[in-house]
Amino acid sequence: MRLSTRGRYGLRVMFYLAKNLNSKPVPLSEIAGELDLSESYLEQLIRKLREYDLVTSSRGAYGGYRLSREPEAICVGEVLRILETHMSPCECTEGKDICEREDHCVTRRLWIRIGDSINDIIDNYTLQDMINDEKETMEQEEARA
Repeated sequence: MRLSTRGRYGLRVMFYLAKNLNSKPVPLSEIAGELDLSESYLEQLIRKLREYDLVTSSRGAYGGYRLSREPEAICVGEVLRILETHMSPCECTEGKDICEREDHCVTRRLWIRIGDSINDIIDNYTLQDMINDEKETMEQEEARA
């Protein structure tokens, strides 16, 4: 499975908002600048994330975006499924009757197992886990310095 820029950048946006959870709403221009993303592309991602109630927005001079839930309540899988068109490792695992060999294809069974493993990981890994991992990595780097 290869993630598109929508999935990768959208997850970066959600991680950024998770790290800024206790601050004021974050303006789109700040997110774009910090993550080095175009504002127009970011608007498309944010629109989709708002549509599925992962982020909320506020208008006005101090407006911007925030997570709609706590970081530990948003799993990576939820974010990726909203933004990605396909989440399976192979086209033949996206449904029934896609291939005439599906009932006896050994490789299809392998792709399903790989997809199940990926889903298990991304459905049990939250934005809070990402924050914790970043903190741990920074502590390890400081200890080495």
